[in-house]
Amino acid sequence: MVDRIQLPRLLMFLFLTQSFGEAQRMTQDALLMQYIERRIMLLEDRLEKCNQDMNKYVREFRDFRKEITVRLDRLNIYKTEFKNEMEVVGSRIDRIEKDIDYLETLQPTQPCVEVDEKLIEEQMQQAEEKRKAKLRMAADCDLLLIGIKSLKIVKKIGANQGSWIKDPSRDFQKIYILSGINGDVFTEFAGIKAFTESAGRKLAKRVTLPFAWQGTGHVVYNGYLYFHRNGTLNQIVKFDIRNGTVKDRMLLQGAGRVPAYQLSPYTFIDLAVDEQGLWSIHAEPDDRGGSIIVTKIDHNNLAVEHSWDTSCSSKGAEAAFMICGTLYVVYNTRHGGRSHVQCLYDVTDVVTTADVPSLYFPKRYGKHSMIHYNPREHQLYAWDEGYQTIYKLITKKKLESRPSF
Repeated sequence: MVDRIQLPRLLMFLFLTQSFGEAQRMTQDALLMQYIERRIMLLEDRLEKCNQDMNKYVREFRDFRKEITVRLDRLNIYKTEFKNEMEVVGSRIDRIEKDIDYLETLQPTQPCVEVDEKLIEEQMQQAEEKRKAKLRMAADCDLLLIGIKSLKIVKKIGANQGSWIKDPSRDFQKIYILSGINGDVFTEFAGIKAFTESAGRKLAKRVTLPFAWQGTGHVVYNGYLYFHRNGTLNQIVKFDIRNGTVKDRMLLQGAGRVPAYQLSPYTFIDLAVDEQGLWSIHAEPDDRGGSIIVTKIDHNNLAVEHSWDTSCSSKGAEAAFMICGTLYVVYNTRHGGRSHVQCLYDVTDVVTTADVPSLYFPKRYGKHSMIHYNPREHQLYAWDEGYQTIYKLITKKKLESRPSF
């Protein structure tokens, strides 16, 4: 009887023991699965971080590669520029050596002897007269400015200071706009119509220079833009507009220390073109007189042909221009008044300031940042506080200004 009572209890005990064991095993399996899932999630997080780091390293490598490529391109540009400069220096050294050899053949070394100062002075005067005679013979005209009769305001565009110019010898219909007192991008228009009309302005060509310009004294002559390079004392650059390359450069000794004109303090070298070719205009410091210096430059090789220390002062001057080898200096007031020419200098000494009275511009009160003469059109192109202006001129022959005896 007792055995019958204990048998169900024993079976119940075995059943509970087995159930408890299975529950324990299931709990262990669940914990194991949770552990495995946590490890997998941790691995996934680490893989994601690794992927992010890899993407970051790839981006940094690409940026580094781009930076290296840009720097290599710059190095190639600097290498080309240095090579060009060395070629220019080499050509100039060769030219100087040839000039020295030529001078030595003309003037062989002489023993030390005393030379009469008057004889030296006479020889210098004779050489100067020969040079002036050569300029007279080479000149295609002998025009003398005696009046400025009218003005035409073509457009108002760009900054208060700037330069607008035409090439008198090639592509003479094109107009070039260099707005501002420095920059490295100028605009080329097909003609005066394209410049004044909005449709033409949309078709204008923008040209980027390898160097920025300084001031407003640029000129275009025979397909080349000549400008004073910004950041240099007196370097003049010859830029081929069609090819977009630097053709040549020169250092204009003595220039660039002070502005060419007191009222245009941003222009240190003012370039000009007339019937005789390319000129440069700059000023001496006040402690050396403050006078304006005119230099004739060979536009082919940028060699200095001759310089003249004029009697015109840079004080009160705002601009100047050349006509047939004669410098005309334009003066004004500091706050802007009526511009007028009150000093001229003829490199051939045919006329002087006394032969021509003061020439006043048509009634318009302002300040010119540039005035350039176009020998093809016999007109002045000026930039008057943002207005692009053309002045028509009255001229006569130089020799008519002197009485005949």
